[in-house]
Amino acid sequence: MPSPGFAALALTLLLAYLAGATPFGYLIAKSKGIDIRLHGSGNIGATNVIRVLGKRIGLPVFALDVLKGLLPVLAARLYCRHAALDPTWPLLLAALGTVLGHNFTFWLGFKGGKGIATSAGALLAILPLALAAAILVWLLAFYSTRYVAVASIAAGLSLPITVLLQRALSSPPREPSLPLLAFATAIGGLAVWRHRSNIQRLRQGTENRFRSPT
Repeated sequence: MPSPGFAALALTLLLAYLAGATPFGYLIAKSKGIDIRLHGSGNIGATNVIRVLGKRIGLPVFALDVLKGLLPVLAARLYCRHAALDPTWPLLLAALGTVLGHNFTFWLGFKGGKGIATSAGALLAILPLALAAAILVWLLAFYSTRYVAVASIAAGLSLPITVLLQRALSSPPREPSLPLLAFATAIGGLAVWRHRSNIQRLRQGTENRFRSPT
């Protein structure tokens, strides 16, 4: 299959960024009279919305954040199939763009969430096995520590490891796909970097364990 040109790839990245930039956590909390940036951790993601407004409000935010990671990648795949183009880079750029949009939304001065739910949506379309492994790592880390940040960091670090293991343990063993490995490393590294303030609080012993309101 022919590869898409630079203009098509740039447009894919831009459109995915715009889709990911929709700040659902902020908008839904605002509809309830709350500026979520002024409460809890100040983050616009689902975890902070759950902390502040409860699961009834926070879980829909989580679902919407997952969907805005998933749908741009599916749209890129459908377009590539229709145009008979190699989907590798369009899918990876769509996934990266929507995560960047969530993390650095222009609607809120390029300040956004930490990208965990949106990354999960993107990974579901590209690396479902790596996502499944990351979810398992997240659950184990969360229920052993009750720190969302620790769980999210551990899940992010697991992504490139899973991609390497998946290829190494296949029959016969295969070399890792460099684009997929680079993508998994970028998404995992971005998740860790976005939690740098949490890492500092963990080192100081001031990070709050997760407690959901009833």
